[in-house]
Amino acid sequence: MKARLKEKYLTEVVPQLKARLGYTNIMQLPELEKIVLNIGLGEAIQDSKALEAAEKDLSTISGQRPVITKAKKSISPFKLRAGMPIGMMVTLRGKRMYDFFDKLVSIVLPRFRDFRGVSRDSFDGRGNYTLGIKEQIVFPEIDYDKIDKVRGFEVTIVTTAKNDDEARTLLELMGMPFRRT
Repeated sequence: MKARLKEKYLTEVVPQLKARLGYTNIMQLPELEKIVLNIGLGEAIQDSKALEAAEKDLSTISGQRPVITKAKKSISPFKLRAGMPIGMMVTLRGKRMYDFFDKLVSIVLPRFRDFRGVSRDSFDGRGNYTLGIKEQIVFPEIDYDKIDKVRGFEVTIVTTAKNDDEARTLLELMGMPFRRT
């Protein structure tokens, strides 16, 4: 069973991308490669329960078990030693990636208060887009009564686009609500 957004990409977005970008071969067109969700947990140094709660939230949101990220260097003012767990991340590909992107665009982003669109400037120069979400409770799977603390996380959308303009065009056609300038 194909994801709804993958079907939209193949039937609607590909012909529009060919026309806008001037490519003749379908393999030259940009597409979504992966989506990475990342939570930084500075409080995990003092509170080990923070890791468990964040893992539960992130796995509920993504449908996949997160990987714990560890500190690379020791930083004494922060009481941080190399190898200590300080965050977690999930990499989504394939059907899960398309389902998450569909949920993000159609359900989660419109739930923000006073939402006027996402920033057009959050591209990294290589066609990847990063979006910060301030609270995990905007996702419909998260039960507000069962969370211990409101946590924010990053959503990085990695595309095969060669530059930011191609990636912006791809994400606009896929339904990403960019802010009007």
